[in-house]
Amino acid sequence: MPDQPEPPRDADGTVGPVPSRRPVEAVLFDFHGTLAQVEDPRAWVLAAAATCGVELDPVRATALADRLLTAGRAGGPLPARVPPGLAELWADRDLYEHAHRGAYTGLAETVDAGIEGFADALYERVLVPEGWVPYPDTGEVLATLRAAGVKVAVVSNIGFDLRPLFSAWELDALIDAYVLSYEVGRCKPDPGIFLRACGMLGVDPEQTLMVGDTPADAGAVKAGCAVLVLPCADAGQPNGLGAVLDLALRG
Repeated sequence: MPDQPEPPRDADGTVGPVPSRRPVEAVLFDFHGTLAQVEDPRAWVLAAAATCGVELDPVRATALADRLLTAGRAGGPLPARVPPGLAELWADRDLYEHAHRGAYTGLAETVDAGIEGFADALYERVLVPEGWVPYPDTGEVLATLRAAGVKVAVVSNIGFDLRPLFSAWELDALIDAYVLSYEVGRCKPDPGIFLRACGMLGVDPEQTLMVGDTPADAGAVKAGCAVLVLPCADAGQPNGLGAVLDLALRG
C-alpha cells in the first residue's frame, strides 16, 4: 500500500487543521440542457405562427409541435430522419451559421403547416431570449461561482451567438468566456474545444470542471477535465445544477 501523506502538525507535534483548498479553478458549462432549455413546444409553435400573422388554436398547435419535434427542432430532439438533401448542412450545422439555419429551417419545411414563412419564424425563436428558459438555479450558481473567484466559460456546440441571450437575462457579467463551436471550428466531444476553453480562461484542465448533460460533454475527460453530467429536465424544472457548487467550492 502506498504511503499516506502526513497530516500537518503544530509546533508541539499535535495534528493541526488541514488547510482548505479549492480543487476547481474554473467551470465550463454546456448551454442547452445545462444552463437553459428551449421553450415549451406548443408555445414555440404559437409564437412563430403569430409572427407570421396566424393565430393557431391550441389543438392544431399541439399537433404541429409533435410533427416538428419528430422532424427535428433546434435546441430540441434530434430528427427522426435527415433528408438526403439536408445531409451536408446537418453535418456542418454546429460549424457554420448558414448550415445551422439551413439545416433546421429545412427540417421544419418538411412539415406542411400551410403558413408562409413559418420555418424561418420557428428558427428565429431559437435566436431570441424569449425562446429559452434558464433553469431555476442558473443565476444563483453563476453568481456564487463569480463571488468565489471561480472562472466560468460557456462551451457549446451551436451555430449562433449566445451572448445576446445572456445579456438579456443579465447574466453576461458572470461569464468570462464563450467557446462556441461555430466560432472555434471544433465540436464536443473533441478534446480541442475544452482545451481551447481552458486556454481562454488561463487555467489547467486538471483544475477545471466541465458540466453538461450529454456524452459529448463527457469528452472533456480526454482533455484532462473533471466532468459532471446532469439529468435531462424540462424547461423551468430543477436539473441538479446546484451540485456544481458542492464540487467546485468544497474545501
